[in-house]
Amino acid sequence: MESPLTYAGALAALRWQVEMGVSDAIGDAPLDRYALAPPAAAPAPAPAAIPAAPAAPAADPAAAATLPELAQMMEALPSALKPAARRFVFADGRPEARVMIVGEAPGRDEDREGRPFVGRAGQMLDRMLAAIGLARDHPDPGHAVYIANVLPWRPPANRTPAPDEIALFLPFLARHIALAEPELLLLMGNTPCQALLGQAGITRLRGHWREVQGIPALPSFHPAYLLRNPAAKRESWADLLALAARLGD
Repeated sequence: MESPLTYAGALAALRWQVEMGVSDAIGDAPLDRYALAPPAAAPAPAPAAIPAAPAAPAADPAAAATLPELAQMMEALPSALKPAARRFVFADGRPEARVMIVGEAPGRDEDREGRPFVGRAGQMLDRMLAAIGLARDHPDPGHAVYIANVLPWRPPANRTPAPDEIALFLPFLARHIALAEPELLLLMGNTPCQALLGQAGITRLRGHWREVQGIPALPSFHPAYLLRNPAAKRESWADLLALAARLGD
């Protein structure tokens, strides 16, 4: 049987520890550093992953064989613009027309009536077209026009469409053009130029023929811009004359 630790023995042991550099007491019981470590506990099995619900298939505009089918597909497409708008605005005019006009997005009047270009800007567009013998309701396809927008829903407060909104509807616009099969395109404003040409800056682009999906395309000012800047009507008239000359050719 070991003898109990005396005061003198404890004091001597403490002095020895201090001399050896011990500064902190870790525990009351000694720890054998040479003993084998206990086996590690097996990790708990991970819970089984819950399979994610399959994502809804994205609408494929190429599946639309007709313009009514495309319109139905576009109207059903989820969009943040949809809840704030009144009416879906697809197109106006004659689909078999030689000229297809592409604008930006519906405004207040278009949102109310469900047709593109029916407000003050639309009335100016009708006068501009009449000056070169064109009309959206002309019985002759050679003198008629077909009108659509990049977006079918009105952006809140008529703001400029955001890039993600343009990107969402761009495949549908491309299919729209393919189904309408126009001979010429008239791109009115920055937004259709940005969507179909990948460029902005209408004052630089206007009046210069480009190509969209193999179709000659002429950028020009939006009629709403002409209402704010009447001095630009001269350039727009030159664009209309270029369009009429191309139709004559």
